[in-house]
Amino acid sequence: MTRFFTKLNKISLLKKKNVKIGLAFGGGGARGFAHLGAIKAFEEYGLKFDYVAGTSAGSLVGAFYCNNWTFEQMYNFAKNFKEKDIRKSKIPFMPSSTEGLENIIINEIGNIDIKDCAKPLAIVAVDILSTNECVITKGNLAKAVAGSCAVPTVFQPVEFEGKLLFDGGLQNTLPSNVPKLFGCDYVVAVDVNPSRNYGAKSSKYFDVLGATVRILMKKNAENGYKYGDVVIQPETKRFKSTKMEGFEDMIEEGYKATIDKMPEILTLFNKKPLSKRVKQKFKHDVEII
Repeated sequence: MTRFFTKLNKISLLKKKNVKIGLAFGGGGARGFAHLGAIKAFEEYGLKFDYVAGTSAGSLVGAFYCNNWTFEQMYNFAKNFKEKDIRKSKIPFMPSSTEGLENIIINEIGNIDIKDCAKPLAIVAVDILSTNECVITKGNLAKAVAGSCAVPTVFQPVEFEGKLLFDGGLQNTLPSNVPKLFGCDYVVAVDVNPSRNYGAKSSKYFDVLGATVRILMKKNAENGYKYGDVVIQPETKRFKSTKMEGFEDMIEEGYKATIDKMPEILTLFNKKPLSKRVKQKFKHDVEII
């Protein structure tokens, strides 16, 4: 097994010239910790991506990743992370402001513009005024991430460039198509919430409500699988998207799922670039900011 991984490491260094590989971090609330495991695996294989897109929790991870935070730095930050750091309101059905989320970005990364990130980054959110999916590539990083993470009824919407942003998962929970909008040939996507396809266990209000949300998320995840050339699916069903308990196990699941997919991922890095004609198929009706 060691010889196999050593061979793959050597292959990963042979990236075809001019081929562009994108990375998409999906939404999933606290299950987003599994993204860190994927990043750990990418680092071990020395993989560098040309464009990164993130939705909701994936936008938060993407912001750190695109500002050259290592797995170790993210893990050390995660160990001290508390729910109260991002959600101030404890009153049921009383949405919290996103000030805590914004402060995390500002304090740890800086009060910067998205276009000033070390790696190209696109953040996916939804404008509740126009109902449009917004792909945000410039403007205040903290505000854009907060808007992408603003789950309705949990957080208040975020004012951004004349828009009122809510969670990008309302329309694009696994943004595999986004790196392709910016010229990537192939995309590796990380879906930290692949168990969204189970139904209600009873007719109780919250059970039915949860199943309804999962049905909507399942539908808008279809394009993520359609446009993701390799989709990593950590086993996260046993974890709650609203709780941090077991975050280290989530990281491990993300790592294992990524290692399992590594032969497929490395194959992408050694493919030829796609023609412009083929790339035209990836155009979508989204609002790019």
